[in-house]
Amino acid sequence: MGQPWASGSPDPASARLPLVLTTLWAAAVVLELAYVLVLGPGPPPLGPLARALQLALAAFQLLNLLGNVGLFLRSDPSIRGVMLASRSLGQGWAFCYQCQSQVPPRSGHCTACRVCILRRDHHCRLLGRCVGFHNYRHFLCLLLHASGVLLHVSVLLGPALSALLRTHAPLHTAALLLLPWLMLLTGRVSLAQFALAFVMDTCVAGALLCGAGLLFHGTLLLRGQTMWEWARGQHSYDLGARHNLQAALGPRWALIWLWPFLASPLPGDGITFQTTADVGLMAS
Repeated sequence: MGQPWASGSPDPASARLPLVLTTLWAAAVVLELAYVLVLGPGPPPLGPLARALQLALAAFQLLNLLGNVGLFLRSDPSIRGVMLASRSLGQGWAFCYQCQSQVPPRSGHCTACRVCILRRDHHCRLLGRCVGFHNYRHFLCLLLHASGVLLHVSVLLGPALSALLRTHAPLHTAALLLLPWLMLLTGRVSLAQFALAFVMDTCVAGALLCGAGLLFHGTLLLRGQTMWEWARGQHSYDLGARHNLQAALGPRWALIWLWPFLASPLPGDGITFQTTADVGLMAS
C-alpha cells in the first residue's frame, strides 16, 4: 500500500508575500475609488432603476470575484496527500528529484511552491499559487469577473474623467494619465483629480490584462492544453472542444461562470488523462 506523498511546505513568508502585495494594491484602489465616489467628481447621475441595476451587477461581480479568489487559494493543486506510490507507472510518468517521487503525466515541479503540481499550467505571481488540476476552474472565473469588475468601474467613472480632461490642455491631460503620481507630487493636480486618474489607469490596465489572460487561457482550454504543453507544441490531450471543457471544468461547464460554489465535479483525478491516441483507438 503506497503512502501519500509528503514534503516540507513552502516558506510561509515567500508564499504569502505576493498575496499580501496584491491585497495592498487592491485596497489602495478601493480606497481611492471610495474617495472619488464620495469626495471627488463621483459617478454620473442615475435614475432609480439604473442605480438598482448597477448595484445588482456590482454585487454579482464582487461575490463571484471574491468567491473564486477564496476557492482558488483554498484548493491545493499539488501532489501532497495524493497516493502515487501504489499506482502503476505508465507512459508519461517521470521522477522528480526535488520531491523524490514519481509524478504523473502533465505534472510539473514549481520552484516557488517547492512541490509538483497536478496538471500544472503556471504559477500565478499575483496570488502566489500555482494553477493546476484542482483550481483551474476558479482561475478562469477569477479572470472573467476581475475583468468585469474593472471594466464596470471604468465605465462608471468614465464621464467624470472625460469632463476633467476637457478642462486641461492636451499635454497636461497626457501627463495626468501617464504620470499621475508625478502630477500630484508637483502640485499640478488636486488629490481628487489624482485619485480619479489613478483608479481609471489601474482599472483599464487591469481589465485589459485580465481580458487578454482570459482569451489566451480560454483558447488553451478549448485545445486541451496547459501553458507548458502550448509552449512545447504538444496536442496529445485534445479531445475536441466540448470534451476539453468537461475535462477541465466538469459537466456543468456552461454554468460555473455564474456562481463559484456551483458543484461541477471533475471527471478525472489529475493523474490519468485520456489522450487523442486513446480516442482514435476507441473509434477504430
